[in-house]
Amino acid sequence: MKKRVTIQDIADALGISRNTVSKAINNSSGLADSTRERILQKAVELGYKQFSYLETLNKIAGVEPEPEMPVGFVGEIALFTTVFLSQSHFSAMVLDRLQRDMGELGYTINTHRVTRSNLKEKTLPVTFRPDQTSAIICLEMFDFDYDEMVCDLGYPVLFLDAPAKIGGRKLAAGELYMANTTEIVRLVHDLVSCGKKRIGFIGDYTHCQSFYERYLAFRSAMLIEGCEVEERFVLAKNDSYSVRELLRHLDELPDVFICANDFVAIDAMRILSSMGKQVPRDIWISGFDDSPESHHTSPPLTTVRIHSQIQAFAAAHLILSRLREPTLDYRTMYTETNLVYRESTPMDQEVQ
Repeated sequence: MKKRVTIQDIADALGISRNTVSKAINNSSGLADSTRERILQKAVELGYKQFSYLETLNKIAGVEPEPEMPVGFVGEIALFTTVFLSQSHFSAMVLDRLQRDMGELGYTINTHRVTRSNLKEKTLPVTFRPDQTSAIICLEMFDFDYDEMVCDLGYPVLFLDAPAKIGGRKLAAGELYMANTTEIVRLVHDLVSCGKKRIGFIGDYTHCQSFYERYLAFRSAMLIEGCEVEERFVLAKNDSYSVRELLRHLDELPDVFICANDFVAIDAMRILSSMGKQVPRDIWISGFDDSPESHHTSPPLTTVRIHSQIQAFAAAHLILSRLREPTLDYRTMYTETNLVYRESTPMDQEVQ
């Protein structure tokens, strides 16, 4: 892929500061006309395309403005993912809306499956087309070393959730999350307020950053509420076999299990049922994501709702802002979530 020209490249070519180039590019005050013209001329020569005002650029370059044309194909937004995305996945409606929004601007979103072989050998999906790609979105991409390779390809990259930042590692990319903390803190507060103080957590907090943040929110909320975390009730695995074995070896259950997402919660409910335990009679359960399945469990599952429309809007904003100005600092954005109480945690009724 041809290297994208940046503000720093222009500054280096002219031997001036990046800030001076930025002022010229963004039509800010405080520059002599001769300096501004020299910077813009160099930008034209180098092929810099991310201008905030094209009329001045065209005038300097001697280019007549083109008549307005209907938006056609601009480029592909490549969606990298390690999983097959079903309508149950939290991202399904986000991607549907994002496809519509980006399509109106001339971009297509095409999915490229990253296989185990790709991850092991650090290779790109065979369907990936570098010459047509404008940016990359990563979803369910939690192999940090592979993700670093993707970030080094030279495209704007956005992660919808990312590998857990244990140890402080970070990626050279934008990141978009749902708010993972606030509603779990609220849930713990509400549970403790109604006498449910023995609270456990199920979910592998090393799986991804969202799981990690939900786990930390659980621990922080317990500390704030003055409740001890009983480590035997913290089941830090999310595969069915491990959860089943850990649950079967407990001599008693906590009052509540907070689960890292709905699918972990639904799996735990099935295992508990096979052990002769009923929700909410014997234990309360909550999840996260408000998946379609959470509405149809027996009993319906308390969860945290993600708002797909604002997620799509935020994703489009993060991608487009980096396409227009590749030198922007990398940003991490969170969108609102809301706690939804259902019968798996009957807060407002007496459990029979």
